[in-house]
Amino acid sequence: MTADATSTRKPRRAIVIGGGLTGMLAARALSHHAEVIVIERDALPTAPEPRTHLPQAAHTHLLWSGGADAIEALLPGTAKTLDAAGAHRIPLTTGMVAYSSKGWYRRWDESHYAITCSRDLLDHVVRDQVLNAAASRINVMERATVLGLTGTAAAVTGVSVRRSDGEEDTLLADLVLDASGKASRTPRWLEELGAQQPTTRAVDSGLVYASRLYQAPAGLPESWPIINVQPDPRGDGPGQNGVILPIEGGRWLVTLSGTRGGQPTKDPEDFQRFALGLRHPLVGQLLDKATPLGPVQLSHITANRRRYYEKTAMPDNLVVLGDAVAAYNPQYGHGMSVAAQGAVSMGETIQRRGWGTPGLAASIQKALAQHVNTAWAFATGTDVFYEGATEAGPTFGERMVARFVDRLNLTATGSGRIARALTDVTTLQEGPQALVRPRTLIAAAVGPLKPQLTEPPLTAEERKAVGYAP
Repeated sequence: MTADATSTRKPRRAIVIGGGLTGMLAARALSHHAEVIVIERDALPTAPEPRTHLPQAAHTHLLWSGGADAIEALLPGTAKTLDAAGAHRIPLTTGMVAYSSKGWYRRWDESHYAITCSRDLLDHVVRDQVLNAAASRINVMERATVLGLTGTAAAVTGVSVRRSDGEEDTLLADLVLDASGKASRTPRWLEELGAQQPTTRAVDSGLVYASRLYQAPAGLPESWPIINVQPDPRGDGPGQNGVILPIEGGRWLVTLSGTRGGQPTKDPEDFQRFALGLRHPLVGQLLDKATPLGPVQLSHITANRRRYYEKTAMPDNLVVLGDAVAAYNPQYGHGMSVAAQGAVSMGETIQRRGWGTPGLAASIQKALAQHVNTAWAFATGTDVFYEGATEAGPTFGERMVARFVDRLNLTATGSGRIARALTDVTTLQEGPQALVRPRTLIAAAVGPLKPQLTEPPLTAEERKAVGYAP
């Protein structure tokens, strides 16, 4: 190629709509191939502080090892930075005290892990890592609003945008990614272009989330576990859940949730009372040892909602990812990990197919769907059984899968092999196919090898630290 040809070659450009965790990770993946403009409607914090349009940040978030490994692949050193900032690396299932629908899980040797911290800290660290790693390739346009897509039903050419000073402009790009979250306007924009609308499905159990920060009791072991009392979705009445996550600053982030007819309230006086009324009172009993640090934060935006863009005749050059594709019941903590894995898959797809090749966006969308499928199966496979979650209730297939998962959960209470298989999938290290391997099916048929635990599997040191007596 001659010098003149090189100098006149059209610059590669990608636009990312949304500067949250999903958008930043996508921008990093794209920065290896093009210049990236991130369009964000808010002014992004310069410290670990709340964002205006991210109310879910007040609730518990888990970064499963599948997602943490993906972020580390995109941004080497992120795990060390989080650790230095006070985040916790929790070994699984060693560091989890969990009461499942079928009983207490044992604390088996470590197979995977989770990272726990506040969402504000995680977003801050990831944002800094992205912008430091690719400062010359990523430009963030803050306090700007995307008004719509430009192009046709066949191909998107860019976006129209209103800048912070009120000026409107058109930005052209080779690839446009919508990472704007649950409030995504892509369905409307597709309609304006005359393009096909995605098929959607919603599974809404009416879940309400209530969260509160606590100062953890003094003198806790350094490796304090995650505490999780889960609901029984096929039991009588609403499903209620409680979780205690250790986060930075010696604090606990506590989230309680309940489906229709059994929802928590914003009343601080009701918070511990609700926790004591769960299927086991452990969460409420532990809160008696901790000190509340603020008000109760409530959220009703918890429905599972998926748009099947990978099955839609989308305009070329347009990709949708993160919560804009699928939003899940936050109880399973899969959203961030799916977004991280999706960003990695996007980069791999571009590397394999080549920038600007026909059908690239469709290939990326299909690659993203592989990660969405696992998280969607987890969330809807449980929530669909609550009254009113869907118009028709669970399908025959969903009922059959649920019976199999019930058997796995029961077996996992006394079988390390099954507990490991479930953890493989829960942490998004493997897909659901890991649960139907011959040795797993045989172990499930045999059932638990150890008797059921009759009380929470806290260690002697943990019991002593909080004065816990069942």
